[in-house]
Amino acid sequence: MDFNNEKVKILVIDDADIIRSSLKKFLSDYDVEVETCNDGLEGLQRAVELKPQLIFLDLMMPNLDGIRLLRVMKVLEDLKHIPVIIISGHTDKTNVLAATEAGAEKIVSKPLTKEALIKAINEVLGSGFLASTKKLAQFSNAEKDLMSKELKKYFASSLIQKKDNIRQSVVNKNMELLKLVVHELKGSSGTVGFINISEICKELEDMIMSPYSSWPLISLKCDTLLDSLTELETNLVK
Repeated sequence: MDFNNEKVKILVIDDADIIRSSLKKFLSDYDVEVETCNDGLEGLQRAVELKPQLIFLDLMMPNLDGIRLLRVMKVLEDLKHIPVIIISGHTDKTNVLAATEAGAEKIVSKPLTKEALIKAINEVLGSGFLASTKKLAQFSNAEKDLMSKELKKYFASSLIQKKDNIRQSVVNKNMELLKLVVHELKGSSGTVGFINISEICKELEDMIMSPYSSWPLISLKCDTLLDSLTELETNLVK
């Protein structure tokens, strides 16, 4: 793919702060311009303005989810040719099929790794796109450990606010706030490797979406999540 020597623009559309931060950090070694948005509607508007050469897109977001955003993009003349790489913590067959049918070029599973991102970018934009791929794809264990620690530190710094939001949601029976907090926490915890937290969030998210769930049941699952987050906080500061 020929970019006529222009600086490549990459747009990241994801509602999780840690995902946007991670992708920006992952791509900082390359001479690319990275911009981020935290919901689908904002992402669509920014894509029209920026006309990036590549978009990273989460599936579940407020205002306009990833599948619907893809469908809209593929009928807009200015956007329909822009390749899209889906990033998702739950790449089951249904999500993969829906994303592919909507026009996604690649799907990368969370937790993200730099190797997987480089591979996906080169497969979508061409093997010669990242000129220093071979050099940067070989990371020492020390570099990987440092990157993991930085991401976990970033994640830990957000836990107090996340826990307060969960408690507030339960007290006020605010289903929309709880849904947003749990979804963001599901993605960010999976990204940094806390799969048990991500799985609890997935169970809670399913309960929130189910017509058969009640607030007492949801509240109990929230207690389980809060206990797990508190335990994680304790372990992270040791």
